[in-house]
Amino acid sequence: MKLLSTLLLALAMLPAVGRAEPVNINTADAATLARELKGVGEARAQAIVEHRAKHGAFRSADELALVKGIGQKVVDQNRANIRVERAARAAAATVPAARPAPPSTVSGRP
Repeated sequence: MKLLSTLLLALAMLPAVGRAEPVNINTADAATLARELKGVGEARAQAIVEHRAKHGAFRSADELALVKGIGQKVVDQNRANIRVERAARAAAATVPAARPAPPSTVSGRP
């Protein structure tokens, strides 16, 4: 039993090799796109960034197929890891809510 527990613990500590992380194609830089999307190297990742800069944010994962060098097969391969959020909404999700200002200590008396 101890051997099994040790083995399971060791497996849980292994890095997530080959598993891609979800990536927002509207905010990710080329290095992130190349690292996280299967079948997308540096050149294709840069093409995605350039297409986004020229044509605006992607509205769906399928719009990636409009990028030169990206086919439907690459989109389908990565569909589970592709996120499509607008830049403003994605940024708002990472910014903590502002705290209200502390009450004034001035009593209003002269």
